[in-house]
Amino acid sequence: MHQGNKNKYLREKIQPFNVYNVRSALDILNALKYCSFQGRNLGIALDILYDMVTTKDCLKVFSLSGAMVPAGFGDLTCALMENELIDILITTGANISHDLVNVMSNQGHYIGTPYVDDEELYRLKINRVYDTYVPEEAYKCVEEKFPSLLMNAYPDKKIDDPPSSVFKKLGKQINERCILSVAAKHDIPIFIPAITDSEFTLNLIKFAVNNEFKVNFRVIDDLMKFADIIRQYEICGILIVGGGVPRNYSQQIFPFLEEFEKFRDKGMDMGYKYSVRIHTATEYDGGLSGCTTSESKSWGKYSLDSQNISVWCDATIALPLLITGLFEKLKNEKKI
Repeated sequence: MHQGNKNKYLREKIQPFNVYNVRSALDILNALKYCSFQGRNLGIALDILYDMVTTKDCLKVFSLSGAMVPAGFGDLTCALMENELIDILITTGANISHDLVNVMSNQGHYIGTPYVDDEELYRLKINRVYDTYVPEEAYKCVEEKFPSLLMNAYPDKKIDDPPSSVFKKLGKQINERCILSVAAKHDIPIFIPAITDSEFTLNLIKFAVNNEFKVNFRVIDDLMKFADIIRQYEICGILIVGGGVPRNYSQQIFPFLEEFEKFRDKGMDMGYKYSVRIHTATEYDGGLSGCTTSESKSWGKYSLDSQNISVWCDATIALPLLITGLFEKLKNEKKI
């Protein structure tokens, strides 16, 4: 009897990582599935993400927090949209601000270091994002070019739209490849729930005040729009990078819908069926921005039988490796 219990646990052996057998990101991820810790989680993440993007009629949500655009991952986000691997982008105003910085100043971010005299940077008008520098002139490029972009989108000098509509209209005015223009081209809504917390809105309000331009962001309309999209799908999946408002906003949509649909009263399961989360936060200090996946099930944010994994890793390491492996696998199977 004891031997039977023992065999229940000792079913599969660790397979040491063999550097001679890997030739690509996909090889690395497949090998990591048979190792331990976050390497194994990252390998499992590839399988779940692959299932999510290849499942027919699955709505694919991408929640992107953190300074990922200044870190160099705006292009990766564009590639996901161009290949129809995400249907909705939920992010921060800061990422969109930096997206505009890149497109209007021909890449406005520079390799820097955290070990620097920040007072000197202030005097030189250089902003620091950890080990990345953004000179003030890059923001000036946005300030100079943004008004014409805005006036072309809103010639009546009045914004009375949900933020997602604002971003779509602005994206249609941009010829260069960037998050805003690619999202507009592929009709992918960009939801930014904390829209006022960004350089984007600060510049917009500054322009509006100086030019009698009226601005009314109808943020509740975006919440209802997100809910209406979710309602149309029986299967939903999500890739979450970081935490903060985008993460919680993307997850709370199911408890919000429950107030209207009463899923639990009908004995129905609800929530995301697929979930890959990359973050460095922990749950025991309350800083996980929307709790663990298991805890989220109690709120109805994830289905009870969901495929999910959390990868505790710097997103600048895990995300490019994961997406590169995903693209390789999809290309091998001629699915992109």
